[in-house]
Amino acid sequence: MNGLFKDDPSYRYQIQQWKRTALEKFEEKMKDKERPFPCIPATIGFTTNQLRYGFVGDPRASSTIDEVVVLLSEYTQRSKQFGKFTSLIVFYETPQDLIETYCVEKYEQLFWEHLSGISRKDSQEWPKHIPDDPHNAIWEFCFNGEQYFIYCATPSHRNRQSRYFDYLLLAITPRWVLQEFNTSKIYAENIKSQVRKRLKNYDSIDIHRDLNSYGENDNYEWRQYFLRDDETTLSKCPFQQFLRKIVE
Repeated sequence: MNGLFKDDPSYRYQIQQWKRTALEKFEEKMKDKERPFPCIPATIGFTTNQLRYGFVGDPRASSTIDEVVVLLSEYTQRSKQFGKFTSLIVFYETPQDLIETYCVEKYEQLFWEHLSGISRKDSQEWPKHIPDDPHNAIWEFCFNGEQYFIYCATPSHRNRQSRYFDYLLLAITPRWVLQEFNTSKIYAENIKSQVRKRLKNYDSIDIHRDLNSYGENDNYEWRQYFLRDDETTLSKCPFQQFLRKIVE
């Protein structure tokens, strides 16, 4: 059974064990009242059943990028039907040998390889109003003409439990969803304050300095897509680097 789906108990009985486990682990995170998950839009989307889910194979297999492209293409076409707090949650099949041998930095490399591979297979041109340089403050990942914020979680994160998940996971959120939280400046500031408060309670490390607001002059969205488990960060976005390798 492939493609997007809306979670319901009957569906779980029809899928492989690892997929069922992934859904159960995700549900645990979203429903935890003692340690609420920091991303408030995600918890609202989950509670109101506006999230959509998809499963893909081992992230080391090149064919898995094609699977993500199929999911994201379908989601892009239908996302506005799902509600104003929707996101696409992609679970990767993450074998035990990968969990045991991959550190955060190796997952980071996989992540950028996948994001670049997905972009390479985009059937539409990059939106003209979005610069193609990730080091521009208004750059963000685009696919099929839609702007997206990308969040990555891995089984190797420990200090940043907000970036930990039992399987490699992507949460892909349309920009128009996040704009809902900025319609009122007071409301937006309140949400931001709540998110940061939750992060302090959730992680055993300080909030990463790269977390910022889209459009601010000192903000670069790509830095927030994949946060390392410490305070370090890449000096240059790998997105163009991988695209350049592909072209060559």
